[in-house]
Amino acid sequence: MNVQSRFRDLDATAARPQGRQGWMARNRASMILLLLGLLALGGAYYWYTASSSNAGKPVVVTATRADVEDVVTAVGNLQPLTSVDVGAQVSGQLDTLHVQIGDDVMKGQLLAEIDSSVMAAKVDADNAQLQNFQAQLAEKQSSLALAQLQAGRQTRLMTDNATSQDALDTAEATAKSAAAQVKSVQAQIQQSESTLKADKATLSYSKIYAPMTGTISAIPAKQGQTLNANQQAPVILTIADLTTMTVYTQVSEADVPKLRIGMDAYFTTLGNGNRRYVGKLRQILPTPTVTNNVVLYTALFDVANPNKQLMSQMTAQVFFVRAFAQNAVIVPVAALHYGPPGPAAGRAGAAPQQGAANPAGRAGRGGGGGGGGRRGGRGAGAGAGGDAEAVLRPRAATVTVVKEDGSQETRDVMVGVTDRVNAQIISGLAEGEEVIAGQEVGTRTTPRPAPRPPGLPGVGGFR
Repeated sequence: MNVQSRFRDLDATAARPQGRQGWMARNRASMILLLLGLLALGGAYYWYTASSSNAGKPVVVTATRADVEDVVTAVGNLQPLTSVDVGAQVSGQLDTLHVQIGDDVMKGQLLAEIDSSVMAAKVDADNAQLQNFQAQLAEKQSSLALAQLQAGRQTRLMTDNATSQDALDTAEATAKSAAAQVKSVQAQIQQSESTLKADKATLSYSKIYAPMTGTISAIPAKQGQTLNANQQAPVILTIADLTTMTVYTQVSEADVPKLRIGMDAYFTTLGNGNRRYVGKLRQILPTPTVTNNVVLYTALFDVANPNKQLMSQMTAQVFFVRAFAQNAVIVPVAALHYGPPGPAAGRAGAAPQQGAANPAGRAGRGGGGGGGGRRGGRGAGAGAGGDAEAVLRPRAATVTVVKEDGSQETRDVMVGVTDRVNAQIISGLAEGEEVIAGQEVGTRTTPRPAPRPPGLPGVGGFR
């Protein structure tokens, strides 16, 4: 028994190492996964601490000079200011067209001719009829003269009781009848003359002349085509004055209240986006067009086109200028803080110093773009309109200025013209000074949302 017990102990001792190796083999995959998890957690922690070190870092921008426009944008198309469809007033075959599309014509110039043989024959018949009535008139006048002589003779004879009363009455009646026949023929002559005049006018319509000076923009009719003018006047060609073009702009109902008659407007074309064509708002049509429940009003303004580079139906990107500042000190709208009324707000109603908004209009290019009154720009103006002063009223705000030593200062500024990106600083900030326009989060910059001025809706502007 003792020997057997010793052999069992030896077997158990030999089998014990083999059991550890099996356990290690079975759990090797789990250990590898655990190690990878620990490495991932370490990497995430390192990334988080590294990115957190940049969190809250301010975004510093420098006040610069540039032009700022507060505009209402829209899309439009070009049409000639004046154009006329030239039609035919008579029926017949279009014999000759003397012009082509694109030709410049003068008022009174012969454009086309319609077959006039039937109308010419009718005029000849009217002339013959008129000559017949004139001959009848001569005959009736002779008969009248004879009847008047006979009536006079019978009157003298009756004085001497040398004739009867019946003969006298007959002679007088004959004279009156002859006079009436003369008047009848004269009336027929007047009618014939009127008919001849009308037929001559109809004959003249066979030759079509230019009613205005301009350019041939369309010729829907073709030479040799038969024209029927009995029901409506067929259009032969169209003449347009291309020296002045009208921009038909579709403005949304939300932007219509921002427009004022006489305000500056400009547009660019698809083919030449770098050139501006300038005009002034002339009219806003009262009746809108509704497309897919979208209400659009048509605003019109005219532009000169002396070189005829602008053509009909060109697409125009239109900008109605509500306010403008040239060479103004600007900062991003994200750098502005509009808070409750304070000392700066109390100064908002006062007339600004150098660099104030100029309600005389953009054409004046008046003062603007201030820099604390130390470096005046050329800047703010607005299109002429009823509430231009309200549009251009300076507003008080604050900015956080970064000084040269790195310290920060909250400063009151006066804000002028503002678009969706930049704002004009009328006073309180000079060109080259640095302001805070947001904060960085991690490695990305998250700008502060554009502030809303007190009492004015929209994003940092005159919206």
